[in-house]
Amino acid sequence: MQLRTRDLATAVGGRVEGPDVTVDGASHDSRAITSGQLFVPVVAERDGHEFIGAALANGAVAYLTAGPLAGGTAIVVDDTVVALQAAGRHARARLPGAVVIGITGSVGKTSVKDLLAAILSERMATAASLRSFNNELGVPLTLLSSPDGTEAVVLEMGARGLGHIAALCAIATPTIGIVTRVAAVHTEAFGTIEDVARAKAELVEALPVDGTAVLNSADPAVLAMATRSRAAVVTYGDGGDVWADGVFIDGGLRARFALRSPWGDADVALAVRGLHQVENALAAAAAALACGVDLGAVQAGLASAELSPWRMELATAPSGATILNDSYNANPTSVAAALDSLAALPASRRTAVLGLMAELGPREAAEHASIGERARALGIRLIAVAAPAYSGEDVASMEEAVVLLGPIDEHDAILVKGSRVAGLERLAVALLEG
Repeated sequence: MQLRTRDLATAVGGRVEGPDVTVDGASHDSRAITSGQLFVPVVAERDGHEFIGAALANGAVAYLTAGPLAGGTAIVVDDTVVALQAAGRHARARLPGAVVIGITGSVGKTSVKDLLAAILSERMATAASLRSFNNELGVPLTLLSSPDGTEAVVLEMGARGLGHIAALCAIATPTIGIVTRVAAVHTEAFGTIEDVARAKAELVEALPVDGTAVLNSADPAVLAMATRSRAAVVTYGDGGDVWADGVFIDGGLRARFALRSPWGDADVALAVRGLHQVENALAAAAAALACGVDLGAVQAGLASAELSPWRMELATAPSGATILNDSYNANPTSVAAALDSLAALPASRRTAVLGLMAELGPREAAEHASIGERARALGIRLIAVAAPAYSGEDVASMEEAVVLLGPIDEHDAILVKGSRVAGLERLAVALLEG
């Protein structure tokens, strides 16, 4: 989105130092800046103001700053994060006719976002969150980076406490909201699963009366949110308005099914892998159909969609072993689904290399133990990297995990999964490089 710095300064309550220029999009990563963007320095573990010079050298034409000037065009503000959020609201106001779709839930947000963006892109000029840009930085950055003429914006919305999603909705003012599931994720921050449900419900509470809440009928906690929204409600999944009939999973873990809906029926073949992706595809289809997108676009989008990196990536290593890289993150629900997918792969030896499931609070030991029991019940060997609560074969590092795996060949299928702090994507890369 092209914006003049003088207009942005007015919107965020700042002032321009230097020439008035046009910015096109924004980034808070000086390494990822593209030509013409606004750089937003964030004070976190490092002070982003230290990288203003690098951002300008990489193509930024202006920057927010709450610190010293570094030449060029600056928008001086008291707090760069507060200013970014105000800039996001300004960008949203520049898209009055666009459909803005917010997606939240304990699991599946990013996959639903990727699937829905693929469907909408078949018929509409669509912008979507990059990777998992789902917080107080990612949502306004996505809005600012939505091109002029955007007709649909798909936003992932995460939360680590009550009020977080409500704050994101105040920036994005979504017209459609999707809630996937309520599960034991981030309970260290939330406290209870009931608090998780209350936080996710903030999305449907924020929807306008002419909006649509898209709710998972298979999750009682999500379905109960129907009474908390002024918007129309469309449900998906078992017992819902949009559901899957005759699901078949092929040897590559891709699903085919008949989509049933009030808008008609269609045969669907998913490009993405995993039985759990059927539910995510139904969520995306329900939201797209509620937008007025036709069934042909739903079929085409789901048949071509690609997920963000490290999500159910299936590849063959030089050794001949099948590697299922689902290392993007981990919680009890997603690990259980990944284990089920591993069990469905054609192999005589199946091994899960699992890292820590983080931020589970008091439930941590019990949840890890439950996953360990599930792996054993499925006949899956479990190697636990710095996560002894699984009661698997414990190792302290990825290097030790490779040694413990021993020789692998075409008879092996290996799942790699853990929370971001585990960094197990490096193990998947090592196995695929041989």
